[in-house]
Amino acid sequence: MNPVKHFVSFFSPALLSGALALLFVDAVPAQQLNQLPPPPPPPIYNPKPTPTPKPTPEEPLDIVRVTSNLVMVPVSVVDSKGQPVHGLQVGDFRLQEAGQQQEIAEIGNPEQVPLDIALLFDISSSVSQKGFFEFQQKAAASFLRQVLKPVDKAAVFTIGEEPLLVAPLASAESAAATLLKIPAATTPVPTAFYDTVAAAAKYLIANSTTGRRRVIVVITDGDDNFSHIVQDLTVAQERANLKGEETPAASRVALQGRHRQAVLEVQRLVQQADAAFYSINPGGPSVHLNQISTRAELGMESIAGATGGTAFVPDGERDLERVFNEVAAELRGQYLLQYYSNSQLPPGQFRSITVAVTSHPDVRVRARQGYYPKK
Repeated sequence: MNPVKHFVSFFSPALLSGALALLFVDAVPAQQLNQLPPPPPPPIYNPKPTPTPKPTPEEPLDIVRVTSNLVMVPVSVVDSKGQPVHGLQVGDFRLQEAGQQQEIAEIGNPEQVPLDIALLFDISSSVSQKGFFEFQQKAAASFLRQVLKPVDKAAVFTIGEEPLLVAPLASAESAAATLLKIPAATTPVPTAFYDTVAAAAKYLIANSTTGRRRVIVVITDGDDNFSHIVQDLTVAQERANLKGEETPAASRVALQGRHRQAVLEVQRLVQQADAAFYSINPGGPSVHLNQISTRAELGMESIAGATGGTAFVPDGERDLERVFNEVAAELRGQYLLQYYSNSQLPPGQFRSITVAVTSHPDVRVRARQGYYPKK
């Protein structure tokens, strides 16, 4: 075979034309190449935006609502002679709620825990006409000066047609000075006893800080004829008496029922205020001579017994000083026990309390009978 033909046939026309093109380019002068149009620019790159990731939903937080079940129990401890017993410790007390033993978290010594007193002074006709209104004022003022220390405070209310705060919480000297300036009633004045005790309890709740002992002391015969809960029936009864008419038995029964209801409502308010209630009835032994005065005294005894206080009926002027001294002794021996209730009773249900001093079986202990849990 002819080698030349074989060489020529080996290259196809396409290859030959490509080779010639390369030779032609190499043969083009550099100056002419510079005159050639530039190649088109590369396309602009527009990156697609990265999609924003959806935020991961936060896991719901557990909301913890702390409800305090701290219960404060004022406890008065005096010996057989009525003198305050000091120096008791947590281990000396046994406290039960609804029959269950409670662990006392803290004990406030009477010499260390401040005291707030609301003193309620009756200026109504039933008291001011007994002839020793001024003596009552002096005895009450002396009581405040005797029992209150510089860190303690007293507020003064008058019991009359309506509750009247005549002295907000202040020092013993300030409260006593105001008390001595209260004028006796010169005309018939009705008695809103229940409303005034309720107002005092609410006042202590709003103005006495936590950790202070609270006490309500009333100087009155407790004969209420003008509080809202009994006012309409009492007025109707008085009008019937003035006309010489006998009050229907149903009305008398209804009025008695309202008095019982009022006592329970006031008692509950005093318990909610964590206060002890003390009553001093200047009516003397005569309070048991008629149904109205007896009912009033029994009502005050009920409130006092339920809140850890005492109801006193002094025999006269001299005995009034003795009673004030006894109240002062109880307050000087009043501890403040604090515990966290472990009761499983439904909210709002009354919870009974019993307190004993196991280390001193001969002492007298006064404590609230129970409480209604705060909402």
